[in-house]
Amino acid sequence: MRNSLRCLIVCVLLLTGAGAQYQQAMPGYEYQFPRDHFSHPDYRTEWWYYTGNLKANDGRRFGFELTFFRQGVNRKPLQNVDWGVQDLYLAHFAVSDIGRQKFYYTERVNRAGPGIAGISRQQGRVWNGNWQAEWVNDGQQLQAIGKDFGLQLQLKSNKPPVIHGQNGVSQKGEGIGHASHYISFTRLITSGHIEIEGKSYEVKGTSWMDHEFSTESLAANEVGWDWLSIQLGDDTELMLYRLRRTDGSVDRYSSGTYIDGQGRGTHLSARDFSMLPLGETWRSTKSQARYPIAWRVNVPSIGLELQIHAAMQNQELAGKTRLSTSYWEGAIDVSGTRAHKPIAGDGYLEMTGYDKPLDFSGP
Repeated sequence: MRNSLRCLIVCVLLLTGAGAQYQQAMPGYEYQFPRDHFSHPDYRTEWWYYTGNLKANDGRRFGFELTFFRQGVNRKPLQNVDWGVQDLYLAHFAVSDIGRQKFYYTERVNRAGPGIAGISRQQGRVWNGNWQAEWVNDGQQLQAIGKDFGLQLQLKSNKPPVIHGQNGVSQKGEGIGHASHYISFTRLITSGHIEIEGKSYEVKGTSWMDHEFSTESLAANEVGWDWLSIQLGDDTELMLYRLRRTDGSVDRYSSGTYIDGQGRGTHLSARDFSMLPLGETWRSTKSQARYPIAWRVNVPSIGLELQIHAAMQNQELAGKTRLSTSYWEGAIDVSGTRAHKPIAGDGYLEMTGYDKPLDFSGP
């Protein structure tokens, strides 16, 4: 479920009329790995999305988000190979210092140029400047640095990639093409270092990685979404997204996936779960958006009843201009029961479209 530097992208796409050059996400897609871990230039929008909950040796807790976007602009052959633009490469980086209740974030946008940004299956990496995700043997390595914060992490999955949706697509709305191809690594064992204001912390924990590609996923009557990734203490995971419509209702194409201890995914339709705000909100002084930061989740078929609470209130990536979109993305605490027995975990929550309706892309 993802956001980007929408104002810039929309302006470029309006000028180029790029949509017709790209193929739609359609049922029947056959996934192949490692091919599908890398770029799909025939689709307009693509991202590699990492989030995680980590702890230092002294118990200090951090959340992080590192996201790489490829946004198609033009599929026509380039005359100026180095500086022509076929794709924009965008990236977001954020760290939540939960103990100090301080949130750090930054963003960047580049063209490929002579190696400034890109995706390479041959090199096994996705990068934007000196930020990158690299596949090394059976694991991944992340690195990014901002003004006062940075990270270097090693990630190793103990489960296979999960394919969300049905028949090769994660449907997001009524009609052909309002869908994406959506893959996740739902439990990445993570270690490395986080740097905050000149001090380095050795950290360990778990991360989650989404890779999604599409051309036209959101329908016209959808204004935003609420997305959850949850890692529970019994080695199971849950992904849910709740699509909100212009009339305030929840779209019937909302869905999710439950992943068992062996890594097997079970599709959940909107009828199979409930995800409702509990009434606690936080208002941003930057965007003026008011976000629900406490939720109740029920999945009757697997006996789950969960309460979700933000690990800290201010985890908003605020748009830099009045035209750009703000969104809340942050670490969460999870508690509740499975079959009436206590269970706990953590995860990440993303909420979009609360400052204004989204006008491009989709979850």
